Amino acid sequence: MAENRKGAGVTHDAGAIERLRRRATYASVSVALALIIAKLGAYLITESVSILSSLIDSSTDLLASLVTLLAVRHALKPPDLMHRYGHGKAEALAALAQAAFISGSALFLSIEAVRRLIYPEPISQGGVGIAVMVLSIVLTFGLITFQRHVVARTGSIAIGADRLHYAGDLLMNSAVIAALLLTMLTGVAAIDPLAGLAIAAFLLHGARGVARQALAVLMDRELEGAERDRIAAMVLAHDGALGLHDLRTRSTGTGIFIEFHLEVDPLISVVQAHDIADAIERTLVGAFPSCEVLIHQEPAGLQDERLDNRIGALR
Repeated sequence: MAENRKGAGVTHDAGAIERLRRRATYASVSVALALIIAKLGAYLITESVSILSSLIDSSTDLLASLVTLLAVRHALKPPDLMHRYGHGKAEALAALAQAAFISGSALFLSIEAVRRLIYPEPISQGGVGIAVMVLSIVLTFGLITFQRHVVARTGSIAIGADRLHYAGDLLMNSAVIAALLLTMLTGVAAIDPLAGLAIAAFLLHGARGVARQALAVLMDRELEGAERDRIAAMVLAHDGALGLHDLRTRSTGTGIFIEFHLEVDPLISVVQAHDIADAIERTLVGAFPSCEVLIHQEPAGLQDERLDNRIGALR
């Protein structure tokens, strides 16, 4: 039987989706740059390890945001002769780079925090540090609110990773304020580097989550079971679909690919089988706007070698 394949791009305004992605990356870079300048000034005044931890995090945020900006720009390129599946995985590579940046900054921060525990140093002008951290919270909250909107509209994995560690920054900035207040009130210098170590652990935890999500895309991991069940239900809901097998799905970071073998009445014509596949494809594209669907039609009851059987034999 003939195969039915049709490119299914985003059904919404593709231009608006692209503009949203670009604006999110520009906003991320701008906020990170502003916070680096403010936190650098605060660290030079206070010499607080907690503020240093936040400064390091903002510096990695800037690097990660720049990588995200370039990756999103590349991922939005249409398919070409050498990349017929598109360039969407550039976003997953950017997310993996972010995880590396975050892990490196956590390691550096841990070394500095341990040094300060061994050789304690007092904090000066703690009020300046607190004011800068409050500013950080306000700017970061505004950014992640916008990023949440963009991810909901576009499904961008790179912007989602960017939003994840900025969301973590809200907790981090609050922890820095608490550490500064406690140090100022108690005079215990160890509180500040201990807070730095806790923040480093938090950063490593976040990096692990980002890396896992990126690797899932790069390794062509299947969609979650609930999504696969939803796809199968929509296919079988069509009157002409007598069954399906060898369903395979994967995400590219900017969209998803769905392919399966569709079982139809062996007595209908190729044209009728094509029409059934087209109708099913329209249903799937309506439910998953950024998907591309590949359907192989075959007569129901055919006994052939199947991927489902091969995978089942490996379990």
